[in-house]
Amino acid sequence: MDPWLKFFIALAAISIVSQAAILLAMFLQVRNMNERITRIFADLHARVDPILSRLHILVEDIQPRLSEAAADAAEIARLGRAQTEKIDRVFTEAVDRLRMQVLRADQILTGALEEIEATGSELKKTVLRPVRQASAFIKGIQAGLDFLRSQRQSPERARERQDEELFI
Repeated sequence: MDPWLKFFIALAAISIVSQAAILLAMFLQVRNMNERITRIFADLHARVDPILSRLHILVEDIQPRLSEAAADAAEIARLGRAQTEKIDRVFTEAVDRLRMQVLRADQILTGALEEIEATGSELKKTVLRPVRQASAFIKGIQAGLDFLRSQRQSPERARERQDEELFI
């Protein structure tokens, strides 16, 4: 097997492994972001649950303050909505960043692969041209030597050889 072929196979393998590493790193980032969001939701849930249970007790115990408690509940809902919007904004921003990183990694890898392909083509041209010239030169020398050998043989043998070549 040609050493250049081995080299380019190894280079392609390294490119694929590095791409897999980039994708793994992006996966780990997304997973960490998911864990953080889950913690934020759990924290928000832990904060809202006691408030809601207290609100229910207040509504049952204190009928005259019902309107005031409703206003407090509306405020809590507004805060929860604001927090949810913040979380949504953070998650959207993280996804956008991830998308940009994936696009950037794709562009980098595509450019690298195109460069490798161009280099391989140029190397192939550079190596094969002298090999073809040397091969043609050697074939020319062989043809000349064959011609000289055939001239040295007896005319009768040369005629037999021509007959054999014509027969084939």
